[in-house]
Order: sequence, then C-alpha cells, then structure tokens
Amino acid sequence: MRDSGVRIQPANLQDVCDALVAASAQNARAPEIDLSRLNRIVEHTAEDMTATVEAGLTLAAFQAHLDKHRQWLPIDPPDAARLTIGELLSTNASGPRRFGYGAIREYLIGVKVALADGHMIKAGGKVVKNVAGYDLCKLFVGSRGSLGVIIEATFKLRPQPEAEMFVQAECESLENAGALLEIVLESELTPVVLDLHNLSGRSLLHPHSLPSAPTALGRGEVWEGGARSATCFIVLGFAGTHEEVDWQLARARDLNLGEPSSLDYETRFWTEEPVAPRHRLSVLPSRLTQAISVLGDVPFVARAGNGMIYYHGGPEPLGEGLPVELMQRVKDAYDPKHILPELPI
Repeated sequence: MRDSGVRIQPANLQDVCDALVAASAQNARAPEIDLSRLNRIVEHTAEDMTATVEAGLTLAAFQAHLDKHRQWLPIDPPDAARLTIGELLSTNASGPRRFGYGAIREYLIGVKVALADGHMIKAGGKVVKNVAGYDLCKLFVGSRGSLGVIIEATFKLRPQPEAEMFVQAECESLENAGALLEIVLESELTPVVLDLHNLSGRSLLHPHSLPSAPTALGRGEVWEGGARSATCFIVLGFAGTHEEVDWQLARARDLNLGEPSSLDYETRFWTEEPVAPRHRLSVLPSRLTQAISVLGDVPFVARAGNGMIYYHGGPEPLGEGLPVELMQRVKDAYDPKHILPELPI
C-alpha cells in the first residue's frame, strides 16, 4: 500500500480517531499524523513522582517543567528540543545515560493509543506498580507507529541528582580500550555513562595485526580486523549526591580515568552533518571492540556498557530484533488492513 501523501494536524483526540476510521473504511493508507497541537501536560503529581503528558509535547518542554520540581525523566536522546514524547516512544530513542538509568520503556507506566480502526485503548495506569501479566505499554515502544498512534503517556519520574561529573581516558588502541572497559566493569564503579568514541574516522588498523583466520562476530558477521592504533576515548559519567560522586571520581583516578570531560562528543556526533549514512549496530558488550574493528575507518560513538554502536558510513548492519514472522503476527492483529506504517524490520 502506497503512502497517502496526506498530512494532518489534529486538534484533539477525536480528530485522530476520525482520520483512522476514514482510512480504515477506505482500505487506504492512514495520513501522516502531526501531533504537535496535542502538547499538554495532563497531570503531574510531584509527590508521587508521576506525570501524564500528550504525545505532541517535546521532551525538552517536559523536562523544563519537571526541573521546577527538581525531577526529571532520565532519558537523553539527541535533539531533545525537537523530539516529541510520541516520537521518543515510537523510536525507543535514548542517549549516553541509558547505561545508568535504563531505556524509556522502564519509565512508561501507562499509555493511551489510537488503533488502526480508530478505537482507543488504554494500558497501564498512573501508579508505578500496576502491572499484572504482560505489560501492553511496552508493545508500542519502538514500534514506529506500526501498531497504533500513541496519544498520551504516563511516566514514573526520578529526582534530579545533586551532582554529575564526567571523566575520560585516552586509549591508543581498541585493544587497550577493551582492556580498560573490562577493568571498569569489574570494579566498584557505578557510572551512569560508559561510552567509547572516536569522531575522526582516521585509519586505525594495523595490517600486521590481522588474525590468521576470521573471527565470527554473530548474526553472520565476520571480524577480519586487528587492533587499532590511533586514539579513542572512554568517557565515564557519575551522578548522585556530592559525596557519592566524589567517591566515584577518586576510584576512577585510581584507574587513570581522571581527565575532566563532558558530553560534547555526543553533541558533535549528532549535530555535525555526516558525509555518509548514519547506522546503528547492536552487539554483546563483550564483543564491542571487535565489532568496531569490522566497521573500518568510520566515526563512531559506542555505548560500551550496552553494546550499542552508532557510526557514519561503513557497512550496513544486519537486521535486529524479534523474528520477522512474530512481528508480522503482531502487526496483523493490531493493523489487519496495514493502513499504518510498515514494521521497523
């Protein structure tokens, strides 16, 4: 089914449902739905640390409101000023703090969704412990609008940390970086950020260090690279009370991770216009440096604690996620006429 080429900007919930009912009745592709007018903070119960918002609200506006109460939603995706709550949920976007705080699905406790036939469903609620059986809220996270249109979401919140500090270490090779990452993960440190990055994209391979035989990397990938020879950086972020952060910084200095840092590399990676397509690859954290070697001479930012690698150029990653057949069955159940966007396969 071809895209409708129609874009609407509904003023209320009923407008969304009416548009979906009309598309379903005509067996036509649903219009592109711009929810920017549905941007209210429906409810914020500061004492319970929960909030309900409409999907067109930007994450930045939501965080600005929560900041007045020293609370926040600990999700830090790129372009938070533009990204709406609906887009955040449908793409499952995240940032460097995901290592310490988790993904958006861990904070979603309630959702209101317009299904393909125009019917409205609610899942979850407004209290943190409200799940019995399968948590239907999670089904829509990362679905990119293929199962329904998220209209409203309820989140549990966290208090803002008293302090947050970043440190880094410069590593001469991926082999050295991998060894240091292993030390960090086995230490008493509890960073909220654990990233590895190299934004230069310079040639970093030692030809003489290539292994005698290719090394399997999972999902059909093969590692034929060796140790890299130029600079990459490990960045750690610590958050908590001033005393907790000071203690973490002292332990980090013991591991030669004492150079002050920031998240400027993250901003640069996402805001500078790439000269090649941007990709994402998910691997086991233990295979992170191997996977980066496969990519060649590309700028990258890697979530070293989670195994997520973002890079410009290089080989396209293989498909990830649930088996296609299972995803298709879910799609058929929620959108039998396939009027919504296709599955994010």
